[in-house]
Amino acid sequence: MASRIAALSVALATTAAACTSAPDPLSAADGPVARGYAIADSNCSQCHAVGASDRSRHPDAIPFRQLAQLYPIEGLEESLVEGLMTGHAEMPEFQFSTDAANDLMRYLEAIQVP
Repeated sequence: MASRIAALSVALATTAAACTSAPDPLSAADGPVARGYAIADSNCSQCHAVGASDRSRHPDAIPFRQLAQLYPIEGLEESLVEGLMTGHAEMPEFQFSTDAANDLMRYLEAIQVP
């Protein structure tokens, strides 16, 4: 019985170590992915789902994690700096600094689902 408990403890410790070995991109408060999330959350979450599992508040707003399924997201970076405009009146125009656009792009790349 004691050997089973010891084996289970080792297995749990190994599993926990494996689960924590890959850092969560949002855990680095000063990293570009975390900064990109903060930008998305403060500017876009009123309509779009910006997280890994939330729902968009606006029925026509695509969740950010699904952008790559509809658009080549690498093409968004230039639009973010020059001024992102859409064809509908409900979405405001956004224009980000180059650094903010880079951070937002790193975040968008990090959350895309296949």
